[in-house]
Amino acid sequence: MDLGIRGKTALVCAASKGLGKGCAISLAREGVNLVITARGKEALEATAAEIRSLYKIKVEAIAGDITTPEGRAAALKACPSPDILVNNAGGPPPGDFRNWSREDWIKALDANMLAPIELIKAVVDGMIARRFGRIVNITSGAVKNPIPELGLSNGARTGLTGFVAGLSRQTVRHNVTINALLPGPFDTDRLRSNFEFNAKKLGKTAAELAKIRMDANPAGRFGTVEEFGDACAFLCGAQAGYITGQNLLLDGGAFPGTF
Repeated sequence: MDLGIRGKTALVCAASKGLGKGCAISLAREGVNLVITARGKEALEATAAEIRSLYKIKVEAIAGDITTPEGRAAALKACPSPDILVNNAGGPPPGDFRNWSREDWIKALDANMLAPIELIKAVVDGMIARRFGRIVNITSGAVKNPIPELGLSNGARTGLTGFVAGLSRQTVRHNVTINALLPGPFDTDRLRSNFEFNAKKLGKTAAELAKIRMDANPAGRFGTVEEFGDACAFLCGAQAGYITGQNLLLDGGAFPGTF
């Protein structure tokens, strides 16, 4: 399927690896020019070079922390008028809420709620004026099915989801959609770090916990960054203009609810 976005420009955050990289590659395959960001310059440049070698598109790499005003300013200077915005940032660390300070909460909110909102605010009016815009927020399956040790993430990402629920109903008449992708267990560094954290508490190895988690999933495996990226690309496509304010859960069927 031709998604009808060839020649568009996307700003993809935290795109040097993992789910963000998967989204960038899938968009590149559709002919979308990219501005990609991440904190690690070396990994980001390597990803940019890899994408350029695969697809004949423009790729600009802007190293910086998208959760800071300086990082956002640098990204928006390079890409002030994107047609597509993919919001993404690493989640806060796991832990016990009894040990979290106000500063821990503010840091989580800055990264996983307020930073995406600031980027949306910076680009959405331009999208409305051009009558095309696709915004995809990478949040977490924890928005629908909270994970106890990820309370900081549960709270901050759910806050973003609530904000978008209202805004997305205002922009869709201008062909600007805002949706979220909620990853369950995907084979990423983030998932592996969570296994390491819980292994220490439970007296097991990370590999043992990974096997238990895979066996418990109806799909019998973890998701791949490629299939996540393809879901993102579809939501960014011309054909997805009637989908807005939705939270697409990609978890291999792990969530047991009907809705």
